Amino acid sequence: MEIIGRVTKDAEVRKLKDGRELVAFSIAINDYYKTKSGEKREETTYINCSYWVNVKAAELIRKGGIVSLFGRIGLNAYKSMDGDFHAHLTFHVNAFKVVAQQKKSAIRAPEPASVEANGDDLPF
Repeated sequence: MEIIGRVTKDAEVRKLKDGRELVAFSIAINDYYKTKSGEKREETTYINCSYWVNVKAAELIRKGGIVSLFGRIGLNAYKSMDGDFHAHLTFHVNAFKVVAQQKKSAIRAPEPASVEANGDDLPF
């Protein structure tokens, strides 16, 4: 299965109790549709992802980037201590491709222009 989404925060490497490591991150997938009444709606689905192949991949998966993920989807369900049932989607990534990275541009304020009082520097 393939899904494409925008990374919601930088990937992090997590170490399990048994010593194994994984790259954990989440993506957002936006869906746009019209209701029967014609109202435009946007729905965002967040999916937790885990990549077990190579922890160095965490350097490539950065917030704002768009990634194409290949793998399988899973459902983690559990009962909390207060008796409530909870569940969340997890995508087990076998391979991925970075489609686009968020550009980190340095935003600089323009320097104020100064005009001489005598008008000698005017272009006309």
